[in-house]
Amino acid sequence: MDAEAGSESIGIIAGSRSLPRLFAGEARKAGVRRIIAVGFEGETDPSLAGDVDEIVWVKVGQLGRLIKAFATRGITKCVMLGQVAPRNLFHVQPDIRGAALLFRLKERNAHTIFGAIADELARDGVTLVSAAPWMKNFMPGAGFVRGVPPGEERMEDVKFGLSIAKAVSRLEIGQTVVVKQGTVLAVEGFEGTDACLIRGGQLAGKNGGATAVKVAKENHDMRFDIPCIGYTTLENCHKSGVAALAFEAGKTLLLDQHQWEPLLKKWKMTLLSVSGEQVT
Repeated sequence: MDAEAGSESIGIIAGSRSLPRLFAGEARKAGVRRIIAVGFEGETDPSLAGDVDEIVWVKVGQLGRLIKAFATRGITKCVMLGQVAPRNLFHVQPDIRGAALLFRLKERNAHTIFGAIADELARDGVTLVSAAPWMKNFMPGAGFVRGVPPGEERMEDVKFGLSIAKAVSRLEIGQTVVVKQGTVLAVEGFEGTDACLIRGGQLAGKNGGATAVKVAKENHDMRFDIPCIGYTTLENCHKSGVAALAFEAGKTLLLDQHQWEPLLKKWKMTLLSVSGEQVT
């Protein structure tokens, strides 16, 4: 067992959706005895309370309260999982510690903000770690294919999309692109993955057939964000005309597999893993 996965106690900085609950279940299986979560009002699923020993509620931006919740309970390691709605990041009323952090940052993107939060946690003896060691059962490696087997033309678009997605991610713009027959239809921006997929699929025309590629950034810090694909993402692909979705092997969480796997062939869709090293 991974040394981190066998920890006695762990904290969760919990955003929205199902990932914090899934992590709590996997951590229990790995032998973690005590789990303390910090949830965000209006974001975190309240049902998480049933999967952890204690949940402390804060508002987005209350960095001091977040850190105190762990430090005063003897938590020395924590993970960050789930999402916070982008609109809420622009309506933050930070506490003194949060405001000081934002004031110090010359650039404000996910990497700089979360990196600064990790530094603040460390000042109080709390280390932010990656959740990946606990989630390996949900992170397929190379050779994963479900649904319709991809043909040669599809794989050409996957390779093309992978090169574009990697270039875009290096610029801190986004991690997903939608392409068709060698043409870029959509690049993920502030709106997020699902909106990018819908926009790209619509631009593919009435016959659809677009290919989407989702990657991890170069030197991606898995403490802050593990790329995820779940039922909603695949349903959005189907509804908007994206016929294939490729994701980076070993760096992407596949969620809700029991929901979407039986539907892929009905939807005539392909889901496959791809290695970042395939970029030429």
